[in-house]
Amino acid sequence: MRPYRPLALALAAMLATALPPAAQTMSGAVARDGDGGRLSMVMPGSASDPDRVVAEELTFAPWETLDALLRDDVVLLMRHGPTDWSMRDATDVAPDDCENQRVMTEPGKRQMYELGALMVAHDLRPGRIVVSDWCRNQETLDAMRRGMLDADPAALDGIAVETMSDLNLLLALQGAPDVAAMRDFIEDWDGGNGQGPLLVISHFTNIQELTDVSVFEGQMLLLDPREGSRVLGMLRLASATPDVGHFE
Repeated sequence: MRPYRPLALALAAMLATALPPAAQTMSGAVARDGDGGRLSMVMPGSASDPDRVVAEELTFAPWETLDALLRDDVVLLMRHGPTDWSMRDATDVAPDDCENQRVMTEPGKRQMYELGALMVAHDLRPGRIVVSDWCRNQETLDAMRRGMLDADPAALDGIAVETMSDLNLLLALQGAPDVAAMRDFIEDWDGGNGQGPLLVISHFTNIQELTDVSVFEGQMLLLDPREGSRVLGMLRLASATPDVGHFE
């Protein structure tokens, strides 16, 4: 496992922001916000390239989650990023039929790019990534991966990425019949190769069925497999809002 550094990362990140601009490469800052906190960053090269600016902040709660985020044996269970709700999935649409299902918006892809960069800046890079077959989930991973690699070209070196049908939209065509296989897979995670937590990108229905928690698009729940996938906390971008499909 990585060295366990409960608050050392937060302190180092805060100190990094005090460096003069010319000395900065990538730095992240942690700030307390009520019962939780906010993670921000300076993207390398953003001073000369506006396209690399990361304006988003990653919020987390509760504050104690900061400790658990530095463990390799936890799971980040994530819903795909923001989608265009003017386009609904066609009846019995196949997971890879991107023309006939709801897919991500361009602003949503940008948000997921910045989410990926923020994760790397705060040493939250995953040790393994598994993702649903559905187009919106694959687009989410693609956008996050771009952000991660812009933050650090070596961010995903040696990290296994796998598409897994057990994460497909519950009860849909070619979807999972239930969350039993997803639960077993998550609860088998023990830290793997010691490079970081397991990142699982699935769907609202699957996540709600497994955890009884309703999540925004792009939101992550932090689970502890050692305790029956108990939810330790949540992470989501400060700009995240409820979608019209699952929230009033």
